[in-house]
This record gives sequence, C-alpha cells and structure tokens, in this order.
Amino acid sequence: MANIKSAKKRISVINKKTAINKSRKSAIKTAERRFTEALEAGDIALATEKFNFFEKKMAQNAANGLFHKNAAARKISRLRKKLNAAAE
Repeated sequence: MANIKSAKKRISVINKKTAINKSRKSAIKTAERRFTEALEAGDIALATEKFNFFEKKMAQNAANGLFHKNAAARKISRLRKKLNAAAE
C-alpha cells in the first residue's frame, strides 16, 4: 500500500478513470449488441439508427484514447459492411 500522499492520490485517480473507462466500454458493447439485434430482426431503419449511434460513440471514445483509432475504424467498417449487405 502506498504511504506517500501523491501515490495515494494516483491510486484514487486511476480507480476513477478505470471505472469511467469500464462504463464507456460497456456502453459501446451494448450499442453494438443493439445494432446486431436490430439487424437480425430485419429492421433496417432501426439498425441504421443504432449504427449511427454506435459510430458516433466509437469515434468519440477513439478520439479520447479508449480505443486505438484504427481499431475503431475497423470495427465501424465491419458493422457498416453488415448493414449495407442487409440493406440490399
């Protein structure tokens, strides 16, 4: 356990940031799951809406460093491909 005041503060800050990051990653997974469920149900309009929400959140989190920008772009691209295939 840390004895120095600054080390104790760092532990506190890290715990807060970890909780925030965990929450954001969970929200991304939920958004992706909702998109997939809408796509499987065959509701293209709802799937498009869910995809737009997912894309926005993924880009925001990538910009803040939660995901690497290329990983986010790859994920978005793969889901857009699924949406386009279903829309045809």
